[in-house]
Amino acid sequence: MHMQEKIAQFLKDEGAVLVLSESRGDGGTVFAQSGGPYDPKKPVALPAVALMPEQYNRIARLMDHKIPVKLEFNIENEIDESHPDCFNIIGEIPGAGKHKDEIVMLGAHFDSWHGGTGATDNGAGSAVMMEAVRVLKAVNLPLDRTVRIALWGGEEEGLLGSRAYVKERFGDRETMKLTADHAKLSGYFNYDNGTGKIRGVYLQGNDMMRPIFAAWFEPFKDMGASTLSIRNTGGTDHLSFDAVGLPGFQFIQDPMDYETRTHHSNLDMYDRIQAGDLMQASTIIASFVYNTANRPEMLPRKPLPKPQPEHPVPATQPASGGPTTGR
Repeated sequence: MHMQEKIAQFLKDEGAVLVLSESRGDGGTVFAQSGGPYDPKKPVALPAVALMPEQYNRIARLMDHKIPVKLEFNIENEIDESHPDCFNIIGEIPGAGKHKDEIVMLGAHFDSWHGGTGATDNGAGSAVMMEAVRVLKAVNLPLDRTVRIALWGGEEEGLLGSRAYVKERFGDRETMKLTADHAKLSGYFNYDNGTGKIRGVYLQGNDMMRPIFAAWFEPFKDMGASTLSIRNTGGTDHLSFDAVGLPGFQFIQDPMDYETRTHHSNLDMYDRIQAGDLMQASTIIASFVYNTANRPEMLPRKPLPKPQPEHPVPATQPASGGPTTGR
């Protein structure tokens, strides 16, 4: 049993009927994520409410002064089992060259959290990737390899959509048993850190990519994109590909107000979108995908990882698009 489940059971045993928590936001920003497991086989979580610090702290002060506090809520928790499956949205532009059976992928996750409308996490990423594909289709230049876009479901619950797709199409991370298509995927590009423009790319420890990406960024230096970081970055769908030894990359983006205002908050709304930044990102990604599709060789790969037995992400602490290590 995970720690969050133990805490939930302790609260139930103590007779709690609702859990109040203090959001880390300020100025009207409320960050609220999962209140319990999404697995229907597990007990339904207690109702939970995240408050702004000013609200929470006032209640705490009143209680410290022995002043009764009365709160009224009408919340009924249930797990909806009518549509238990998530879904991925897949589209492609068929290649027309001698490597047309090889694939270049780009993607972003399509699901979001309930506090806002999911504009920066990850409507922005989905829009950027669709626009990149539209650009490739509009310029109508020959593509040697097939270009495939994926908008992932279930990312916020633990990369469920991309992990299931990779397992079915390319390889099982638990056993490292690979499919025939594993040898045909050149690379995967991801966009999932808010509305900020692209400043560079994380190499995911693959330094063989450095000169390749450096050359591809050269036309975009006047747009502020040139940084190449050897580091790994986590929390989003490129990890599903990296886990089975496939080249998967997340771009470095301007943070904007992603962590401070919009990431899983009630302010993740359309007003936070920067149209010019998304245009810059879609242009760069379209170019990277085009170059990958028409490169004489596939992208270089790191050594195949060792098998990784399953350690499921707790449902109360979902993996989610963040700019540093896994969430």
